[in-house]
Amino acid sequence: MKKTVLCSALLAAFSFSGVTQAAPAAMAPPAFTQEAEELARLPGGGWLLLDKHGLRLFDPAGQEQDRIAVRAKQLDTRIDGGKVLAVFLEADTQRPLPVAVDVQAGKLVKLAPFPVPTFSVEASCLYRDAQQLEHLFLIGKDGQAEQWVMQGEQRQLVRKLALPPHTKHCRIDDGAQRLLVSEANMGVWAYDADAEGMGKREVVALRKPYGQLDGGAGALAVLPGGVAVLDGKAEKLHLLAHQGGKWTALPPQAVALNVRKGDSQLALDASSLLLRGKNGWQARPLKWTGQAEIQPAVAIVAPQAQTEPMARQGDAADDPAIWLSSKPGDARILGTNKKQGLLVYDLQGKQTQLLEVGRLNNVDVRQNISLGGGKVDLAVATQRDDNSMMLFTINASGEVTEAGRFPTGLKSIYGMCLYQPAGGGVEAFINDKDGTFQQYRIGMSENKFTATLLRSIKVATQPEGCVADDANGRLFLGEETRGVWTTSADAAKPDALTMVLPVGPQLTADVEGMAIYRQPGSAPDTGYLVVSSQGDSSYVVLDAQAPYKVRGRFKVGFNLPAGIDGTSETDGLDVTSANLGGAYAQGMLVIQDGYKRLPDGPQNFKYVAWADVAKALKLE
Repeated sequence: MKKTVLCSALLAAFSFSGVTQAAPAAMAPPAFTQEAEELARLPGGGWLLLDKHGLRLFDPAGQEQDRIAVRAKQLDTRIDGGKVLAVFLEADTQRPLPVAVDVQAGKLVKLAPFPVPTFSVEASCLYRDAQQLEHLFLIGKDGQAEQWVMQGEQRQLVRKLALPPHTKHCRIDDGAQRLLVSEANMGVWAYDADAEGMGKREVVALRKPYGQLDGGAGALAVLPGGVAVLDGKAEKLHLLAHQGGKWTALPPQAVALNVRKGDSQLALDASSLLLRGKNGWQARPLKWTGQAEIQPAVAIVAPQAQTEPMARQGDAADDPAIWLSSKPGDARILGTNKKQGLLVYDLQGKQTQLLEVGRLNNVDVRQNISLGGGKVDLAVATQRDDNSMMLFTINASGEVTEAGRFPTGLKSIYGMCLYQPAGGGVEAFINDKDGTFQQYRIGMSENKFTATLLRSIKVATQPEGCVADDANGRLFLGEETRGVWTTSADAAKPDALTMVLPVGPQLTADVEGMAIYRQPGSAPDTGYLVVSSQGDSSYVVLDAQAPYKVRGRFKVGFNLPAGIDGTSETDGLDVTSANLGGAYAQGMLVIQDGYKRLPDGPQNFKYVAWADVAKALKLE
């Protein structure tokens, strides 16, 4: 994970072993910096200043190398090797302008600007995500806020969000993916900088009498594993460390800046904090023992396509299933809408059908089933309005038709999956929120479908996702807060539940959707089990046979050229190894996306090429 320019300088100055180290005497900022309203130290010792003349680039000797003449404010920077990205706001238009800083050549190069904001911007800050994409947060005086992403000449709105009003300062800890916001009259808050997911808010520091800050909060500077903040009166400097999920305040330090309330500024320079006061910038030695927070490295793959959004807002999309056509390009994706019914999509993500049959939760598909003296392709789904099991037939052109529904007697029907035994026919596993699983044999009598209960099993707490390994007669089921279990799928040969992968470092509750990837014609003792780790919006890939070795984890990130966001808080997923052509020659993974971004919208499903997953995880 790459750091900010200033944070990188601080990391270079300390080893952060957890032992307090004496800070050397602070070096006073050079005289030519004193009129700067904002500044940043550059690799090699140069300076980037924002003052009344504009954005100015200086070498270590104080020689001005380049400038962009403009009235500007809100400077932030990021470094990538010897390259520096700076973004500031044009004061008159409030349009964000990114600039490439060529330190070696001593040049400032304007990049494609962002659109002029639709609200008055009080604070802005940069964020580099795990995919190494640059984001910009814009925060308005009234709390309106937006997150944008940039790549090349593209500037795309990721999401709108609500942040505290009267925010004058923000900074982002890239490693921790943490957005820090200074609310002038209240205090400092921490938010998730990652756009995927609902996000959360933490209190960092509050004004008196709720906390230690006098008059609210002022300028911010990110420290490794913490933050430095000036109080609203700019009379005290507060250092706060983030350890074990909690914020701990060090004793405040008195400062004498003599600035108007809200006009304070902070920056970092190696082992010193730089504070701007009435008479320019002053340096203060910094003693800090915090350690930079880094999110665990996870492979990131980009989606190839996405479905049209749900026709209902909120938590609507849940579970997909893949139907294969004799013509690979005509495959269909069935997806449930918990507020409407069953939707059908083509491989481009266009909706081809909507069956408004009520609140469907999970769906699964099996094809070429021998029933009633013929062959049939069948989809089965759980219906939460009446706790029934719904059946749908799928014809050769991919058209889905309701074919029956059967009561289950369950009180809170939830997930399901289908099993196609080697001996023929098809069976369904239906579960309840209380942990009950019912296994049904689906048959046909007098041209009507039938459902016969074969057995019931139970887990201790709430399940949902499950998948049957037809080739090996095994059932994998997810107990949301505990992990993945396996047992016999053969009702006549039951065996005890065996834990395959517990909730822990590799799998974060809730355990949700799961599917099996196996190449056509491959041996039954091969294949991969893919599991949705909903709590951290990742996906775990493990062998689908004992000893169930974990092959890796991945997340789904942005595909900016295609305008597709990543996935988060996934409920259901499905996978096929069939050659669907193009990017899907090795198969396709379909994933429910809990939060649609780029821009915000109703939930949908994302299509991921299995070849990209295999490459990212180095699968055979």
